[in-house]
Amino acid sequence: MTALVTNIIGAKPGRAAPEVRHVTVDPESAGQRLDNFLFRHLKGVPKTHVYRIIRSGEVRINKGRAQAETRLEAGDVLRLPPVRLSIRSEATEAPPPPREFPLVYEDEAMLAIDKPAGVAVHGGSGVSFGVIEQLRSARPAARFLELVHRLDRDTSGVLLVAKKRSALKALQDQFRERETGKTYLALVEGDWPANRKVLDAPLARYLLPGAPGSGEDGERRVRVVAKDHPDAMRAVTLVRVLARFRLSPGSQPASLLAVTIKTGRTHQIRVHLASAGHAIAGDDKYGDFERNRALHKLGLKRMFLHAWRLQFNHPSSGERVSLQADLPEELSTLLPAAAHEALAASSVT
Repeated sequence: MTALVTNIIGAKPGRAAPEVRHVTVDPESAGQRLDNFLFRHLKGVPKTHVYRIIRSGEVRINKGRAQAETRLEAGDVLRLPPVRLSIRSEATEAPPPPREFPLVYEDEAMLAIDKPAGVAVHGGSGVSFGVIEQLRSARPAARFLELVHRLDRDTSGVLLVAKKRSALKALQDQFRERETGKTYLALVEGDWPANRKVLDAPLARYLLPGAPGSGEDGERRVRVVAKDHPDAMRAVTLVRVLARFRLSPGSQPASLLAVTIKTGRTHQIRVHLASAGHAIAGDDKYGDFERNRALHKLGLKRMFLHAWRLQFNHPSSGERVSLQADLPEELSTLLPAAAHEALAASSVT
């Protein structure tokens, strides 16, 4: 029988009801995402519940609502609602399974892995653990391992992890100030117009309705909105056509694109390309179900989106670093010889 200890964070001795807490962000936590900060301060609270109290506005930063990805600053005051937690005894708490991932780069300040598709970068929203938790289990002697940025679960490619607090802050500052170069490979349906090179369309997040009677929000989605929309966030995507071909005789034409994002919005590439009429092949959120089913029969078992190249300034030396992760085999085997030649030519330019 699993032993459970129930407690309420925020409860005070002698009080009948728990109370709201206020926590001031220390300098060491500056630059950290709100959700990661809460995971550390609300030990034992399910990550799904942490995200729920953020979305509902129960968590506030300096009295204002915030998003899970909001970066904290030293001196910020967080309002934390009382939350009920169930702490399993340590003997029954299974740690995330240790896993090392293919290395693209590593030194004393950071490492970069080639993340496979189908693996979340961190636990939460119904996922018990992700890349970062598995890396920590695989490297128990590591004093510090933190994600620098995110990739969608279904996206493969270059993912940065900081090994020092100073490196984390320096790298996140570059992402925030758009000093990094992030280029993805995407296969889209149809012939992408060669003269359509810039997509500058604001995006806004929304939630699908939850299951009837569940009392919970549905899945998170993103859409293109007007510039004057109250939740509009500017998003800029650059597109270059590498090759055009057909995956099989008689199939729909397809375009292999090199996509560079100047802003890092959630689902930015997926939504921008889909809104332009060229959804990413295999995208189960913004693509076409019937087309995806046909592509599955041709051998495409996942979304064709890969974080191909990443450029940034080294957090210690300041030198420009250029990293590249080649297409994984499950994607590269779908491409005809002409596409591979175009990809090889682009890799040396």
